Amino acid sequence: MECIHCKGQMKKATAPFTVDRKGYLVHWDAIPAWVCVQCGEAYFESREVDLIQKAFSVLDRESAALTASSRATNAR
Repeated sequence: MECIHCKGQMKKATAPFTVDRKGYLVHWDAIPAWVCVQCGEAYFESREVDLIQKAFSVLDRESAALTASSRATNAR
């Protein structure tokens, strides 16, 4: 596999993943990925992307419930 950024070789490893989203910060230290040995660019396979998206769905739902609960408490 070849890196689309620098044409370096990719190897199976792990990579960090961080997102600042809708009022919360999510960081994973080691998600399985293909990582370029030359520039460090990481590519996640569809399985990992699906799991990340599922985690965000849960976080979005729970965060919305938590925020709604907080608003209801403050309105009293």
